[in-house]
Amino acid sequence: MANTVSAAKRHRQSLKRKARNTHVKSEFRAALKAAREATASGDAAKAKEAVRVATRLIDRAASKGVVHAATASRLVARMGHNLSTAGKKPAAAPAK
Repeated sequence: MANTVSAAKRHRQSLKRKARNTHVKSEFRAALKAAREATASGDAAKAKEAVRVATRLIDRAASKGVVHAATASRLVARMGHNLSTAGKKPAAAPAK
């Protein structure tokens, strides 16, 4: 229990922020999962749209401070890489 008015206010604010951060994080995680599944399915148009939506949500989460900017950048870069290499077969190992 908070002992002062200011401590009670800080606690109320922290609860609001926690709820907002949880919502934003779960939204972008769901979009990230959908983008990964769409990329794995092989449907290029569906995958491109899913990656676009996920990128937007991840960037928004980073701008709000829910996730670190470097983490958001890394996730977006990996999604882009996976999208660009989705339909391609892996290169054969070089002969020794």
